Amino acid sequence: MTHPPITATPRTSPATNTLDTEMLIVGAGLSGIGAARHLQAQSPHTRWTLVEARARLGGTWDLFRYPGVRSDSDMHTLGYAFKPWTERKAIADGPAILRYIQNTADETGITPQIQFGRKVQRADWSSAQCCWQVTLSLDNGSLEHVRTRFLYLCSGYYSYTQAHQPAFEGQSTFQGTWVHPQFWPQDLDYSGKRVVVIGSGATAATLVPAMAATAAHVTLLQRSPTYMVTRPAEDALALKLQRFLPERWAHHLTRWKNIGLGMYFFRLARRYPHKVKHHMIGLAAQQLGPEFDTAKHFTPRYNPWDQRVCLLPNGDLFEALRKQSASVVTDTIARITPTGMELSSGQHLDADVIVSATGLQLNALGDIVFTLDGQAFNPAQAMAYKGMMLSDLPNVFMAMGYTNASWTLKADLTANYVCRLLKHMQAHGYQQAVPRKDPQVQTQPYFDFSSGYVQRAAGLLPQQGDRKPWRVYQNYLADMLSLCWSRLEDGVLQLTGSDKAARSGRPVSRGEAD
Repeated sequence: MTHPPITATPRTSPATNTLDTEMLIVGAGLSGIGAARHLQAQSPHTRWTLVEARARLGGTWDLFRYPGVRSDSDMHTLGYAFKPWTERKAIADGPAILRYIQNTADETGITPQIQFGRKVQRADWSSAQCCWQVTLSLDNGSLEHVRTRFLYLCSGYYSYTQAHQPAFEGQSTFQGTWVHPQFWPQDLDYSGKRVVVIGSGATAATLVPAMAATAAHVTLLQRSPTYMVTRPAEDALALKLQRFLPERWAHHLTRWKNIGLGMYFFRLARRYPHKVKHHMIGLAAQQLGPEFDTAKHFTPRYNPWDQRVCLLPNGDLFEALRKQSASVVTDTIARITPTGMELSSGQHLDADVIVSATGLQLNALGDIVFTLDGQAFNPAQAMAYKGMMLSDLPNVFMAMGYTNASWTLKADLTANYVCRLLKHMQAHGYQQAVPRKDPQVQTQPYFDFSSGYVQRAAGLLPQQGDRKPWRVYQNYLADMLSLCWSRLEDGVLQLTGSDKAARSGRPVSRGEAD
C-alpha cells in the first residue's frame, strides 16, 4: 500500500475526523524500520507514516562513526526475528549493521516512504477528536502539523544532539584534540599519536583496541573497572547450521540458543553473584597473564549485571593490553593540562588526543512535549504498562529494549503486541487505548540498573510498578507471555470507541472511524 507524504495541516484547522495518517512512527532506526515491517505484514489495513529527524536511516548505527563501532551483543538476537542474519561475524561492526537495516527497509519498499528531516517537537491530544495533533520541525525551519490516531515512538532513550560530558578543571587549556565518540570527526588522524580514552564502558572497550592498531599508544583511563567478557566474534553453531538448514531455520535455532544462554547466565549471576564474579575475573586474569594487575584494573566494585557486562569479540582489548599497544590506568582526573592530564595519584598521562567516552545523555519519549487536552503530561510521573505504554497516555507506544540482552528482542515483541492490539481495536470499533494506573500499585525505578547514565536520568524516566502488568521485565520469556498471549482487555488497558459507536452499540467501520 502507498503512503503519500504528509501534508501540512494548519494548527487552527476546524474540528474534523479526517486523519493524515493512522499511525505515526517516529524514528527510522532499528526499532522504527522493524515497526514498519511488522505493520506491513501483520496489520496491512493500518495506514502508517514513518518520520526521521535526520537525513538518513539507521539511527544509532548511522550516528556513531567512531573507530571499531560494533554491536555489544550478537546479531542473531540484535537482528530481527523475521530477517535472518547471514554474515559470518555474529558480533558485527557498525557498517554491517547499517547495511542490514537498509536491506530490511529496501526489501518491502519502506525506504522511499520514510520522510526525512522531520523532528517531532510536540504532540497534543484531543479527547473530543480522539487523535494527536503532532508538530514537526523541518530542516528549513518551518513547521508541519500532522493529525494521527496513534504514535509509535522508536527514537530510543538517549539524545542524539547532546552527550554526557563532565567538566574537567583545565580542559580549555588542552593543546591537543578533544573528541566525544558520539560526535566523531571523520577527518581525525590519530596514527602515531598518544591517545587517552576516558571511560570504562562498551564504547571505551571498543575504541581502545581499534585505535591501538595505528596510534603510538592508547591508554584506557577508568575511574572504576567494568566486567569484561571475551566471546568469539563468529558463532560456530550458527555457521554450521547455515550449511545444512534453510536460512530461517538456522537463524531461529541460533537465536533461541543465544536467548537461552543469555537468560541462564543472567539468572546465574543474580543467584550466585560472588561465584560468578570470581569466575569472570578469573577468566580475565587467564587472558591477561600473571604480570597484569587484574585485581586493580578488572575487579568491579559491584556484582555482575548490576551494570551491563562489556563484550570483547575475540578478546580484542585483552590482546591489545598483552601486546602493550594499549594500557589501562585506574584513577581519577585531578585536572587537564596543556599536554595531557594529571591524575589524583600525581601521575601525568601525556596525550595528543583525548577521547571522552563518558556516556550518553538519556531523555524521555524522544524529548517530545506532550499535552492532554491542553494539560502538560510528565512522563516521570507515569508508570510503564508492559514496558511499552505509559499510564494515562492514550494511543502511544514506545519501543524500549533490554538492559541485559539485545534491544531488538523487546522491540520485536512490542511490535507484535501493537499489531495485535490494532487489529482488535479495528474489529471492535475502538479508537482509544489507555492504561489506567491502580493507586495501590507501588512504584519502582524503570531500570533496575546502577549504571551512571541511568542514575543521571532517574528524574526524567517513567516508573514501573511492583506487579504485572506494570512490571518492566528484563526477561524475554516473561515478556512473550505478557505481550503475545495475554488478554488485551485485561481490566487495566481501557479501550473505548467513538461517540457514534457508544450510541449505536455497534462497531465503527474504518471509514467512519477515520
